[in-house]
Amino acid sequence: MRIGLLNNLRAGRSNPKVRRILGLLRHYPEVAHVETTSVRSVPEALASLTRQKVELLVVNGGDGTLQHTLTQILTSDDFPSIPMVAPLRGGRTNMSALDIGAHRDPVKGLQGLLEDEKAGRIEDRLVDRPLLRVETLRDRRIHYGFFFGAGMIHRAIDLTHSMFPHGRSQGSFGAGIVTAGLIMRTIAKRRGGVLTPDKAQIMLDGEHVEGGEFTLIIASSLRRLFLRINPFWGREKAPVRFTAMASGCERTAMAVPGILRGKPRPFVRPAAGYTSRNVEVAELRIDAGFTVDGETIQPRSGEIVRISGDRRVRFVRA
Repeated sequence: MRIGLLNNLRAGRSNPKVRRILGLLRHYPEVAHVETTSVRSVPEALASLTRQKVELLVVNGGDGTLQHTLTQILTSDDFPSIPMVAPLRGGRTNMSALDIGAHRDPVKGLQGLLEDEKAGRIEDRLVDRPLLRVETLRDRRIHYGFFFGAGMIHRAIDLTHSMFPHGRSQGSFGAGIVTAGLIMRTIAKRRGGVLTPDKAQIMLDGEHVEGGEFTLIIASSLRRLFLRINPFWGREKAPVRFTAMASGCERTAMAVPGILRGKPRPFVRPAAGYTSRNVEVAELRIDAGFTVDGETIQPRSGEIVRISGDRRVRFVRA
C-alpha cells in the first residue's frame, strides 16, 4: 500500500515533534512526504501525493488542516479515488483526530500505523465516518468537515484566539477556559457580547424549528467534541447531529449539565426552547458568521447555509 504524509509545519505544535516525525521518516523512505507551511499550500501538496498514487493519506496537522484536506479531496476532480485518511494529533486543536482514535503523541501514532501496515494489520485500524457537507447557497462554496457552529461559536473562537498566544493554548486548553466562562454566563442568564442571540430561521429535514433567535446552533458527525462533551441527544438514524438552544430557553442552569453529556433532563424539549435531532439536511438562514472545524467564515446578511451528510470516508486510527 502506498502511504503519503502531508505534514503541516505551521499547525501549532512545537518544532521538536515536527523534527521527530521527520527523523522517523528517514527509516521509512517508501513513504511519500510533502511539507506545507499553510493551508493555502494544501491543494498543491495533495496534487503531488496523488501523482504518486497514494492510497493511505496521513495528515499531520490540526482540525483546520484536516478540514481543508478533506474539502480539497471531495470537491476536486483531481482525485480518481478517495484515499483512506489517517489524521495525526499535530495541531492546536485535534478534536476530529481524537474522536477517530488517534494517539496522543503524533510521532508514536505514525510509527504504530507504519508498523501495522507492514504487518498487514491496517484493517484493525479502520474507522468509517460520515462528513458534514456545509454549503453556502449564495456563492455555492462547499466545506467538508466534522463540526459546524454558528453565531456564538464563531465569536467564541475569535475570543479564544485573541485571549491566548498562538500555539497549543489556542486549542483545547483555551477553548476549555472560554467554554467554561460562557457556560457560567449562560447559567447566570447574562446576554451580550459573545452570548448575544442570533436571528436565524432553521429547517430540519424540511420542518421549521420554533424560535427566531438562538444562543446556540451546532452540528456535527463526531461522537464527542473537545473535552469529550456530547451536546447532542437525538436518536434518529441520520448523519447530521444538530442542536439548537433558543434565546430565553427555560431553566438553563438545570439544563446545561445534562446537555453537555447528551443526557438532558426531561423538561429539555422543543417546547422549552431546546432542539436536538439527527437529520439528513439542516438548512439555516442567518446573518451571523460560522465555523467549520475551527475555520471561520465571516458574517453575510441573509446567508443560507445547507448542512448535509452526503459522504462517508474510511479513516485510519494513527
